[in-house]
Amino acid sequence: MKLTPAQLGKHLQGNLAQVYVVSGDDPLLCQDAADAIRAAVRLQGFDERQVFSADASFDWGTLLQAGASMSLFAQKRLLELRLPSGKPGDKGAAALIEYCSRPAEDTILLISLPKLDGSAQKTKWGKALVEGPHTQFVQIWPVDASQLPQWIRQRLSQAGLTASQDAIELIAARVEGNLLAAAQEIEKLKLMADGGQITVETVQGAVADSARFDVFGLTDAILNGEAAHALRMLEGLRGEGVETPVILWALCRELRVLANLALQFSQGIPLDKAFSQARPPIWDKRKPLMSKALQRYSAERWGQLLMDAQRIDAQIKGQAAGSAWSSLSRLALLMAGQRLNLPAE
Repeated sequence: MKLTPAQLGKHLQGNLAQVYVVSGDDPLLCQDAADAIRAAVRLQGFDERQVFSADASFDWGTLLQAGASMSLFAQKRLLELRLPSGKPGDKGAAALIEYCSRPAEDTILLISLPKLDGSAQKTKWGKALVEGPHTQFVQIWPVDASQLPQWIRQRLSQAGLTASQDAIELIAARVEGNLLAAAQEIEKLKLMADGGQITVETVQGAVADSARFDVFGLTDAILNGEAAHALRMLEGLRGEGVETPVILWALCRELRVLANLALQFSQGIPLDKAFSQARPPIWDKRKPLMSKALQRYSAERWGQLLMDAQRIDAQIKGQAAGSAWSSLSRLALLMAGQRLNLPAE
């Protein structure tokens, strides 16, 4: 049976299912759903917890053995299976089908995995997870731009805070669809709120010295072609102790969007339509920046820059030679439209 996140809370107040599946691509929303399930099973006496991560070398027999074995410490237990790839393979598919058809007694299995597309849901193992008689399938959908202010309002309310509409819209503009960033800002605002009330001034004060928003400022400068300003911001971030993976994440986020938009535009799709279909959503205030950046390069060239970013990721991980900071500077200049003849470091 399928459940929406909104239905999950009421369901967890009643009889629990033997298998729960949380499927989606937003880490915060998936975590919230899984946390709610964990809290509910603890309240009903499932005191023992065992976690399995189904990577490429995972022995699927371990899951079946855990279901068949007796609990050592408690009468009721929670098994968690995390499937980060979303693809169990033949052995995993067989194990999932077998377990879901005959789930262990006094045991609840919580499965976490990315969004299952339509073709995966039509497979035998997908049907076992989605339609099985002992399963509850929780599909997590992303919060789009139009829904974000209401989501922020609800999150503030859960934290015991109220906010003006202007303050909510400012938070939404700052985080630009990043729910994890929004949740972190709300936690910060809890410490700064006067009487639980959030104003525009409260939000502005909370983010005035936030390095993470300087990262977004860096990408805006790059998109706007402000190469020298972007380099100064990059050095400032380095001086503030911001880690290279954070900066690379921000640049890759823009590169993926730009490469996709440029490809669609080259195929004759109007830019306005491409903007409306973009994921993550492109906020109205950033569309002029994106349009300006798209005039610099072809889709192929944006794709090449994305490959450069992958090499920087290897440098950060120590898997490639060269300075990640130097390479980030080079990538920022290229994205801003500077024509460099220097080789990648």
